[in-house]
Amino acid sequence: MVNTIHFISGLPRSGSTLLCALLRQNQGFTAAMTSPVASLCSSLHKKMCGGEFGVFFDDARRTAILRGVFDSYYSEVQPGQVVFDTNRTWTGRAALLRALYPDSRIICCVRETGWIIDSVERMLAKNPLQLSRMFNFEPGASVYSRVETLMNSEKGLIGLPWSNMREAWFGDEAKRLIVVPYDHLVSAPEKVLRSLYSELGEPWFDHNFNNVVYDEPDYDALLGMPGLHKVRQKVEHQARKPSIPPDLFTKFVQTHFWEKPELNLRGVRIL
Repeated sequence: MVNTIHFISGLPRSGSTLLCALLRQNQGFTAAMTSPVASLCSSLHKKMCGGEFGVFFDDARRTAILRGVFDSYYSEVQPGQVVFDTNRTWTGRAALLRALYPDSRIICCVRETGWIIDSVERMLAKNPLQLSRMFNFEPGASVYSRVETLMNSEKGLIGLPWSNMREAWFGDEAKRLIVVPYDHLVSAPEKVLRSLYSELGEPWFDHNFNNVVYDEPDYDALLGMPGLHKVRQKVEHQARKPSIPPDLFTKFVQTHFWEKPELNLRGVRIL
């Protein structure tokens, strides 16, 4: 049974896989890249609230069944271990998570939008003979049309989680958020992790920032983007120039609401 659980969410290509790779060095933690738990919960939640069988469920039964999804998926977790479940949609379900796990926190990995787009484009360039699932395996599109797809607020790789996070940031559950900027994580990983441990009330573990191991080759191959979730062995900031047109890089500079103190109306913790 899952007793202590937290959630990793936020924006894509913003360090969530790296954070999981670091956290899983601690034998008291269970963490990995995106899990199917959020999708399973969505399907069950819909079944329990509509259709011919909806009448058989009250809130207590819904809670028990949804928590049962976590208990079943993480059935191999040892008693006392802390679970970190990753999915970019969790910020859009902050109230539900509060109802299921009142003591849980949502860790949001963020990064400047231009660099996220740049990271996606670099992955595409590394695999020119592959077609990506995130663009419906369609060939021949330009970077401008791909950006429109990425930024779609209903289903885009960047637009949907950005919208979800903005909703949580300004909502009543904002106090549950812990924001981890990508640049902070790669430039000062020990400082960020020490702050995270403190926020979660967990005893410090000495991490090895020079030997980080994580890869999901089968999942990445299914997406048509080999290497998407492979992390570099050493955690460090690597300076580089953008590979996308400068107008695209600067187009979204106003979307980084977490960088504006005047918009942090709920006092969200930023590490």
